[in-house]
Amino acid sequence: MSGSAHHPVRRRTFVLGTAATAGSAALAGPLAAPAAAAAFGYTDDGSRYVVDTGADLVFKVSKSTGDLTSLVYRGTEYQGYGGMNSHIESGLGSSTVTIARSGSTILISVTHGSLRHYYAARSGENNIYLWTNKADTSVSATRYIVRVKAGLFLNDEPDSYTYTTSTIEASDVFAKSNGQTRSKHYSKLRVMDYDYIGWTAGGVGLWIVRSNHEKASGGPFYRSLLRHQSADGGGLYEILYYGQNQTEAQRFGLQGPYVIAFTNGGAPSSSLFPGTLSTSWADSLGIAGYVGAGGRGRVAGVGITGRDAAYPYTVGLANPTAQYWGPARASDGWFSITGVLPGTYTLTVHKSELAVYTTQVTVTAGTTTTLNSIAVPSSNDPSNASAIWRINDWTGTPSGFKNADLMTYAHPSDVRASAWTGNVVIGSGSETSAFPCYLWKDVNSGLLLYFKLTAAQAAAAHTLRIGVTTAYANGRPQVVVNDAWTSAVPSPPTQPSTRSLTNGSYRGNNHTFTYSIPASAWLTDTSRYNVLKINVVSGSGTTSYLSAGTSVDAIDLLV
Repeated sequence: MSGSAHHPVRRRTFVLGTAATAGSAALAGPLAAPAAAAAFGYTDDGSRYVVDTGADLVFKVSKSTGDLTSLVYRGTEYQGYGGMNSHIESGLGSSTVTIARSGSTILISVTHGSLRHYYAARSGENNIYLWTNKADTSVSATRYIVRVKAGLFLNDEPDSYTYTTSTIEASDVFAKSNGQTRSKHYSKLRVMDYDYIGWTAGGVGLWIVRSNHEKASGGPFYRSLLRHQSADGGGLYEILYYGQNQTEAQRFGLQGPYVIAFTNGGAPSSSLFPGTLSTSWADSLGIAGYVGAGGRGRVAGVGITGRDAAYPYTVGLANPTAQYWGPARASDGWFSITGVLPGTYTLTVHKSELAVYTTQVTVTAGTTTTLNSIAVPSSNDPSNASAIWRINDWTGTPSGFKNADLMTYAHPSDVRASAWTGNVVIGSGSETSAFPCYLWKDVNSGLLLYFKLTAAQAAAAHTLRIGVTTAYANGRPQVVVNDAWTSAVPSPPTQPSTRSLTNGSYRGNNHTFTYSIPASAWLTDTSRYNVLKINVVSGSGTTSYLSAGTSVDAIDLLV
């Protein structure tokens, strides 16, 4: 990566592990007195390369594995969760590791089969810049984990183990004694929502500033591991490819830089953020797959019409080799996505997380592809269809439904969740808040929805639409009207095959099920409620919250 921008509007999200604001000097921490800074350079202690940044940071990299084995800031060792090193995946094992200095930059290169990994230090900086080039599937997933010693940062954020060992699902979802749930999966944030994650205590901040994820998969709305804490220590993640609830094929190539950054307790410098970071100093380092700013292009749009002003719009670019995104300006839909590798991309306009327009664009190095105003056809937004009634708006998310917000950072069994059962009455004023965001075959299948029709409405056939955002084990809705008409079992759309609804993600492939309900199914007595039953059907899944299920976006009955 060249450090070129693809986020014209920055989102500066703190993910803090203390109750205080970042930078508070009142927090206690195991800090040694700062020593005088040594000269920038490196040494070889026989088994490790020792790099002194010439600031307050000294780190060591194993010459045999490429693991980061020591991370000393102001005389305090931070590396050491559970006796493990910081590394790609769970450690690459035997690797070829070399080091070189070029002026004010030191580069450590790690070769493990077809994978290349790099650490770079800059004179006078308390940062480590990392790149990872994955060429194939010989390494199953791609992540870098900074493993931090126990006791340095306390944490009770939603994406944390929080010192509990009561497992309630698989080996990675836990329950606290108060009934709240925790998991490293519960990141709460989409990729586009944060630039960095980490902790602060005692006047020290330790952060990972993420890369631009151009070679990752899943798009701007993807959620994955960010960090965790346990009695053994903590882990900060940069997820470069993650298969959990993944909607896209894996991309290969160089990802980075992402940055391990130490501060005096405040946020990392915004100059390190993806879309802001300039790494022209890395142009001549020989990093495999590296493309500098001169080898990249830009896509700009003068505006987007046909938008719903109640929602943010995001413009994404994607092809099999790269992905990018940027926000559309609220006032007129203007957008700019920079730092794009040359190629032809599918450009998608999203209303919230719902795709409402697509086209193809070609990007050329060193130039800007300028698009005239994009007009989103009214028919592309399902919210524009005339409806007798509608529950929730069409956004590609379950936002607004019962328990929707909680489900990005808790298990469905969490004590904070409202009951997943209960019927819904159109006209009650609480239709959306009463409708559960998720439906499972073994938990709340058979949900009843009550509504009245006028005589004219009851005399006609109508189309029912149910929008979903993902599914587990091919869970999908079959409907019954007044116990007199039952829909066919719809075919399952393509969805991720892993867990989703129980580990913090509703983001799969948005899909709309449509049902043509004949006039004969309706009650002719207009004083009575028609009853729509929604069942979840599938032959897969197990029991309870791991039975077949689906996440709901919106449901409506068209005129």
